[in-house]
Amino acid sequence: MFRPTYPIRTARLTLRPVTLDDLDDVYAYQRRPDVVRWMLGAEPRTREQSRSSVLAMAGEDALRAEGDCLTLAVSTDAGVIGTVELVWRSRLDRTAELGYVFHPDHGGRGLATEAVTALLDWGFDEFGLHRVYGRCHGRNEASARLMTRIGMRQEARHVESYLLRGEWADRLVFAVLAHEWRSRAATAEG
Repeated sequence: MFRPTYPIRTARLTLRPVTLDDLDDVYAYQRRPDVVRWMLGAEPRTREQSRSSVLAMAGEDALRAEGDCLTLAVSTDAGVIGTVELVWRSRLDRTAELGYVFHPDHGGRGLATEAVTALLDWGFDEFGLHRVYGRCHGRNEASARLMTRIGMRQEARHVESYLLRGEWADRLVFAVLAHEWRSRAATAEG
């Protein structure tokens, strides 16, 4: 079993397992149409649906087997502002998929960048990943900018590759390798 040493702290954030006490904060963004608009199969959630979501995420505190998801609450003094996650896609290839959701009221200050960077630092340095990729809707400019900002490169644009709310949608695929991640970090420090 692989899990971070909790909590993971950054200059402004604490990353830790999700708990039922986070329900109000998670519901505050899961109920918003602007948060779920790019998510496959997601509609704004009721409080009870958010409760079920929080209970599911609370069990995602470690990577035990290929296919598991590690989901961490991202909190500030104001409470939980979002979640970041790594899905363990391949043990053999040491690959994981990155995911994140943030409350829009906390955007524009680099908090998502800070949280995702902390999670990927753990994924590459502690968990031993070789490659991390992320996917987003072709029109989700904020998500594409975030992945570019942290040093991921766009590897593909899958044209009309899935149905979202009855319309064919493009999917962008970004990725970063461990040596690229470490090189980016070394350049930032130097």
